[in-house]
Amino acid sequence: MKSVYPMSSPSSAVFADQGLSGKAKQTQSPPPLALVVPAPKPGAKKPLRKNAWQVAPNLLVSFRYAWAGVSYAFVTQRNFRIHTFMGTVVVTAGFLLQLAPIAVAVLALTSSLVMILELLNTALESVVDLTVGQSYHELAKIAKDCAAGAVLLASIAAVIVGGCLLLPPLLSLMV
Repeated sequence: MKSVYPMSSPSSAVFADQGLSGKAKQTQSPPPLALVVPAPKPGAKKPLRKNAWQVAPNLLVSFRYAWAGVSYAFVTQRNFRIHTFMGTVVVTAGFLLQLAPIAVAVLALTSSLVMILELLNTALESVVDLTVGQSYHELAKIAKDCAAGAVLLASIAAVIVGGCLLLPPLLSLMV
């Protein structure tokens, strides 16, 4: 097997890292991960993308890969399950309260945005964990915290949107 990307020595890249203290310090970057690509089999088709690890042969397989990501998040991420449940409850409440179609669409889009950001958060955390392994790095913490913060802000916005659209009809039912 031959690597497509040459490995550089760990000491070849030195960069300034300011960190949270604002003081610059010299640190060494970790060696890049090598992508190992197996040699093509005789008579095999050339991949459409030269450096692609795996290319979906058709649209159905692409959808299967995407669904595998959603399924993985649902099975392994508690927060994704919570967001899925709450989104379902909110959209169902919109239909039951006979909200205007545009209001239900806004609820669905807002709930979907939170779930999309949760998927991106999961992907980013996985890539960061792959990169730093079992070691601690302040920049890895910042990346993970910022991604989680994006989900938090979207969740707060979704609660506000849901409250603005669902509370008036709910209150009118109680009175």
